[in-house]
Amino acid sequence: MNKSVRTRFAPSPTGFPHVGNMRTALFAWLFARHEGGSFIVRIEDTDVTRKVKGAVEAILDGLRWLELDWDEGPEVGGKYGPYFQSQRLKLYHGAAERLISQGDAYYCYCSPQRLEEMRAEQVRRKQPPGYDRHCRELSAEERRQKEAEGIIPVVRFKTPLEGQTRFNDLIWGGVTFENSTIDDFVLLKSDGYPTYHLANVVDDHAMEISHVIRAEEWISSTPRHLLLYQALNLEPPQFIHHPMILGPDRVKLSKRHGAVSIIEYREQGYLPETMLNFLALIGWSLDDKTELLSRQELVDNFSLERIGKTGAIFNRDKLGWMNGVYIRGLSPEDFVQRSLPFLDKGLPLEVKRPLDIDYVRQIMPLIQERAKTLADVAELTKFFFVDELDYKKHPPIGKNMDAAASATALEASRQRLQALEMFDEASLEASLRPLAGELDLNTGQLFGTLRVASTAEVATPPLFQTMAVLGKERCLIRIKSALDRLSVLRS
Repeated sequence: MNKSVRTRFAPSPTGFPHVGNMRTALFAWLFARHEGGSFIVRIEDTDVTRKVKGAVEAILDGLRWLELDWDEGPEVGGKYGPYFQSQRLKLYHGAAERLISQGDAYYCYCSPQRLEEMRAEQVRRKQPPGYDRHCRELSAEERRQKEAEGIIPVVRFKTPLEGQTRFNDLIWGGVTFENSTIDDFVLLKSDGYPTYHLANVVDDHAMEISHVIRAEEWISSTPRHLLLYQALNLEPPQFIHHPMILGPDRVKLSKRHGAVSIIEYREQGYLPETMLNFLALIGWSLDDKTELLSRQELVDNFSLERIGKTGAIFNRDKLGWMNGVYIRGLSPEDFVQRSLPFLDKGLPLEVKRPLDIDYVRQIMPLIQERAKTLADVAELTKFFFVDELDYKKHPPIGKNMDAAASATALEASRQRLQALEMFDEASLEASLRPLAGELDLNTGQLFGTLRVASTAEVATPPLFQTMAVLGKERCLIRIKSALDRLSVLRS
């Protein structure tokens, strides 16, 4: 690199940050960190009519959740600020005025109605859409007349009618566009705000951005930007257009493929470590086999050369598998602390709050192997917290047993448990395992009956560990409730 690497993430707050946005931010962040450069966040908030309340906060919150720290930008500052485009209007107006004065841009007075009729006619004639340059060569007198009528113009770029615009993309290689296919695009809107094309060129130069990393859908905009750089006599950055994320049907990922907001994934209980690892591997790879990479390993190994050219599939099954792996890798206390908000939100309202943290610490190691997301923990542990169980879904009847035989097994178990002085895992097993043979049952029948009686579930953590955490008093009460339920079923 012949100069310091400076990348940027420049989202528009017209919606909440989805995984495509964050994958772009991640690639820009990884490249900057790998090269020892700077990562800048810039909010492109000039589309005032589409701005969504809370979107800026959600964007920054998503970056913080993934721990994509920024060197310059909102809340951090920097010598190239401000980092909200709505606060940089003078720069864009200055650039537009310069382009007009040197003959590279012009005022356009066409009404929305005329433009709509023009596009309809183009569609009817099966012509490519684009402005017909109606105002490109207006005389000074014609412009004065339009202004006297009170028409507020837009500013359009005067695109060369001939020739080609070429650039080298660091993923796609040489790319060429015929200038004749590029219309005279708008630079400044009638409300005084710039379009994306003008604002990002002005700001990328002013902020000394060295590499523009964005999705491949912006390739067709790049010749417009290069024409602006040329007209303003500015050196353009290097361009990297990465492939888009695809859904299982191999079309661009959208809401119909499921929850795609990064905030939604956080609320669904995915870990930031998982999302970072998972997003990095959508379109980039270390090799053909490595799937689990820490943040530092990603930074150490990231390179633009390993970004593929084909769109990568967003595989929810793989995401779930990966999240389970990361959850199992958490320390017990870390798992507890990350689970607490999901327990508080997901457990039934009748469960007393605040939760007993010492009790939670006993429970969580029992289900850590089974949880695929943090949102699973409330359902997996609910029976530990509620006072009364509901046996309607799973009656406390053992496999190949009737209600009478199950009642006999539970009553014998209750008597054994009452006699125990130590109610730990070892004592429970030593007492109950021999009982199966005495009752002429296999252990699966007895333990299955006890499992449902103690938890109202057929799949739980290991039975004796579960009962030890529930405690003697609670287990005896639940077995009594199960016996009452069996009594009803027998009558």
